Amino acid sequence: MFEANDNGGMTPRIPKIFVIGFIAFLLILISGGKMFYTVDPGEKAILFKRFGGGLDKETVYDQGFHVVAPWNKFYIYNVKIQEDYEAMEVLSKNGLSIKLDLSFRYNPKMSEVGLLHDLIGKDYLESILRPEIRSVTREVIGEYLPEELYSTKREEVEDKIYDLTASAITDKHLNLDAILIRDVTLPPTLQTAIENKLKQEQEALEYEFKLLKEEKEAERKRIEAQGISDFQRIVTKTITPSLLKWKGVETTQEIAKSPNSKVIVIGNGDGDLPIILGGDK
Repeated sequence: MFEANDNGGMTPRIPKIFVIGFIAFLLILISGGKMFYTVDPGEKAILFKRFGGGLDKETVYDQGFHVVAPWNKFYIYNVKIQEDYEAMEVLSKNGLSIKLDLSFRYNPKMSEVGLLHDLIGKDYLESILRPEIRSVTREVIGEYLPEELYSTKREEVEDKIYDLTASAITDKHLNLDAILIRDVTLPPTLQTAIENKLKQEQEALEYEFKLLKEEKEAERKRIEAQGISDFQRIVTKTITPSLLKWKGVETTQEIAKSPNSKVIVIGNGDGDLPIILGGDK
């Protein structure tokens, strides 16, 4: 298409679509490609509107492709549960230095990413979470003796550090999933002393078990002996001289029926029982 110019000639007229396309191309070049964003799984995003009221703290953008005006800023947050580590040297209840290796799991609260960005920013791990864990850990460890941390109270210490830290960051728009004590390193002499003490306690428990076992065995033997004694007392009461004589006579009769030759003298044995003189088999 053409249009008349001042000299009476005709000048080609550029269609609007090409003008719009050219302007869009210039905007892309000027913005350096910062108009197109992809929010991956496990991420959330918020928008800072330079000419529209600043940070939109209420609107959280989900995963997917997003087009943003080049003069605005798009902030993407990882909201997956993440794990980090902390190595510390703290003082126990009795003033001894203890080395701890901690691990902790955390993530931003998904619906509060805008509030988190406005209050703290993307550096929340170093500016809020890690310092709070250090502070609480020092406070809690100071309530325990080294041997308690090394053996019986580790789980209790973990729970206390977690509870206090979670409470401290409750208004910081962060979730604390867990805090774990991975390793406790004591001074070598103290560690050896604690190990010896635990060994002695174990040996004492084994000794108590052996004593209990022997007591049970002695009780079993006492009950067995009592049973035998009761049996003998009952038998003694029922076996009389008359019964013994009668049994002797019955035995004599059975022997007399045997084909083996023998001599039986009636009434000359102890208690007038028969005497059996041996014969040939």
